[in-house]
Amino acid sequence: MTEIDRRVRRTRGNLSYALLELMVEKGYDAITIQDLLDRANVGRTTFYDHYRDKDDLLVEGLKNLRSFLREHQRAAIARTGPLRDRALGFSLAMFEHAGEQRALFRAIVGRRAGTIVMQHVRRMFQELVRDDLAALGVRGTEVPVEAIVEFAVGSLMSILMWWADLRSNVPDAAHADAMFRRLTIPGILAAVGR
Repeated sequence: MTEIDRRVRRTRGNLSYALLELMVEKGYDAITIQDLLDRANVGRTTFYDHYRDKDDLLVEGLKNLRSFLREHQRAAIARTGPLRDRALGFSLAMFEHAGEQRALFRAIVGRRAGTIVMQHVRRMFQELVRDDLAALGVRGTEVPVEAIVEFAVGSLMSILMWWADLRSNVPDAAHADAMFRRLTIPGILAAVGR
């Protein structure tokens, strides 16, 4: 590894961390490039050497989350057992991640989130659910697969926001995930005639 690689990683890390801190403090929409530069202690040219804008920086961070969730999804799909136990196998990892980063997560999916943030999070969940259903051989019958995807994503986002906003007395990620699965999986199974 060269010194340049280390500097690039350090700069990208500093900018990502600055974005996360600022999202918690002031919400995504209120963050300016200058805020990011000041917080990360980098110059404007350096920022634009790495990213087009703050949305590009956000997308880079969400790619890491997507990879993390995909690992859990693959493990769940590879297990043996009934579909109800293997479907949406990334959800517990998402609840655990949200629980560990509750303030950040509230800033990402809560009332202070920017439209662009919600669009990216929704697309990430849609992709994961779509891939999950395909890998498990779930095909739409009377209910199209895209409707099932939207149902599962809407449920996941709603339960995550409810739980992360502390409006619930659900104690931990495992309980929140169990509620999500109990509400969602039977609907998916019914939609595909299983």
